[in-house]
Amino acid sequence: MEITAAMVKALREKTGLSMMECKSALVEANGDMEKAQELLRKKGHSQMEKRAGRETAHGRIVCQIDSAAGRAALVEVLCETEPVTGTEDFIKLAEAAGQVAVKLAAPTPEAILAQPVPGDTSRKVSDLLHDAVNRIRENIKIGRVAAVSGHFGHYLHHDRRKGVLVEFTAPCPAEVAADVCMHVVSMRPPFARREEVDAALIEKERQFATEQVQGKPANMIEKIVTGKLNRWFGEMVLLEQPFVKDDKQSVGDYLRRHSPDLSVKRFFRLEIGEA
Repeated sequence: MEITAAMVKALREKTGLSMMECKSALVEANGDMEKAQELLRKKGHSQMEKRAGRETAHGRIVCQIDSAAGRAALVEVLCETEPVTGTEDFIKLAEAAGQVAVKLAAPTPEAILAQPVPGDTSRKVSDLLHDAVNRIRENIKIGRVAAVSGHFGHYLHHDRRKGVLVEFTAPCPAEVAADVCMHVVSMRPPFARREEVDAALIEKERQFATEQVQGKPANMIEKIVTGKLNRWFGEMVLLEQPFVKDDKQSVGDYLRRHSPDLSVKRFFRLEIGEA
């Protein structure tokens, strides 16, 4: 069967692939448009497998809010090079992943990829991923996913490389929630609350502090070690860190000023390039 320029153009418009690839697929499919699309899809899957091991140090973070359901989600979508993050296919994938994630009770990359594309139930999010890889020719994947519900604050940096969700124990004024989110972005605390810190890590720090005060009077050692541990918690724990806008008070003190019951339940901080 003769493969016309119009046929090649039609296939290219459907797939976004090069004229040469579309023509080759049509030749192999003997002019059958659906078969040619299937051949290109299979080729795309093969390309995904080959690229799967490549480093993905760039990407885009999406923050999606569902006010009616009282939920928020952050999704990290990764790629190999910075220019790809601004392409139509990549942004379309990222936005769809965020829209799906906020609707799921426990979103994971696998769960997101298995869901229908919002507004197009004939396709799954995994189809958008395959399309993007096939057209862009890079390793693209959904990375970390975070979600909160109830009382929360959120922040997304203008470059879409940093995002924060903070879940509070009680209703929190928007300005206060924004302040805490900005603090998390700036100060990078590993833990929200002292109870989250692993006991083995605390014991290791206690031993280190004890070694530093050897030779001091026995009745002073415990007091000095406790002080050193409290300062260490003040570096590691969000609620005990000096508040970035006023280091005369801790983040916990700042929250209690607004409401005695207001505290942080948990938080998530995602930044492209960080594990």
